[in-house]
Amino acid sequence: MVALPLRTIILALDRAWRSNEMQRRQVLAALGLGIGSAIFHLPRADAQTGGGAEIVDVEIVLAADGSGSIDDEELALQRRGYADAITHPDVVRTILGGLHGRIAIAYIEWGGPYSQHTIVDWTLIESEESAQAFAADLVRAPRAAQGYNSISGAIDYSVKKINTNSFNGLRKIIDVSGDGPQNGGRSVQAARDDAVAQGITINALVVKSRGGGYPGPRGEPLEDHYRNDVIGGFGAFVMTADETLRFNEAVRRKLVLEIAMK
Repeated sequence: MVALPLRTIILALDRAWRSNEMQRRQVLAALGLGIGSAIFHLPRADAQTGGGAEIVDVEIVLAADGSGSIDDEELALQRRGYADAITHPDVVRTILGGLHGRIAIAYIEWGGPYSQHTIVDWTLIESEESAQAFAADLVRAPRAAQGYNSISGAIDYSVKKINTNSFNGLRKIIDVSGDGPQNGGRSVQAARDDAVAQGITINALVVKSRGGGYPGPRGEPLEDHYRNDVIGGFGAFVMTADETLRFNEAVRRKLVLEIAMK
């Protein structure tokens, strides 16, 4: 039997996760033996010590749209939404109720292909006080991103943030939020696949403006674009903030799901 490369297996599983149930079963059945072999031969990190890194339940990069489609007032409201979410009792309770009772989180904003910026760097959240400190840093930081919608650039930048931090999370997540499609930089599907192949999950929050917002690059609903082209990895999902689900509430629900997911 020819052993499949691990990247091939991971990406096939990711496609299965995002496909319909019949395709999911067919891919899983086809890969059944290869999965076990690949997992058995995976290089092992020091799960007990984290190789000197601090162990947390999850590492999350909040990758928020700071592009030209977001005016200053909207950007301030967006940051306030994330600040309110991370300090909400439901989110703090979920963090403290995890296996280790702490998470690592960073907040970036992205614009064009060469405009990704760390607004709040990696912060250990293990108490209400540390959540409040993160939120305070977020709302007072100056604006930095310019240009338009390179989601692939945001993903690549977030992967580097994860790979170079001092934490060892049981899970690693990039949480992309945006109000428009990919329209600059390298292929967003390629960026997604590279992240997923490293064991990183990408979730998405689609922010729809009044009147329905922007469509995807092929004229499809923006949620479909994010579902088909942006998200990936184990348990990946898309949520939408619109007139029926306020942005603040959507962010809070999304964080609770991401932190609580085992």
